[in-house]
Amino acid sequence: MTERVYVGNANADALLDRGWLLGHFQPSGDPRHSDEVEIKWGVHPKGEERAEWVTGESRTAMIVLISGRFRMELRDRSVVLEKQGDYLVWGHGVDHSWVAEEESVVLTVRWPSVPGYQAPAAPDRCRTL
Repeated sequence: MTERVYVGNANADALLDRGWLLGHFQPSGDPRHSDEVEIKWGVHPKGEERAEWVTGESRTAMIVLISGRFRMELRDRSVVLEKQGDYLVWGHGVDHSWVAEEESVVLTVRWPSVPGYQAPAAPDRCRTL
């Protein structure tokens, strides 16, 4: 059996697809192609926020704070990720948004990887590395 291997850098590769490193959207045959899971490396400047709420979510997701201070907004509460390694998991139907209270790096994992789903493009002032 031939092993499929990809070696990359999250900061560099994230520039190619709005932060998403792994999922159904990667080319077929690429080791980063997956119908089961999506992984995103997000670098967010202080004050960046998701202007529109995600509603009607059909996936489960987990966000892990690598650095900074990042606030997840849920309809019934706010959750602040402030220590490296803090994380939040939410499931189907949980509406959410977010704000980077400090410059932040977060790793997001979603499953399954759903073709056809895409969030609106980020405004020019936002960056995902």
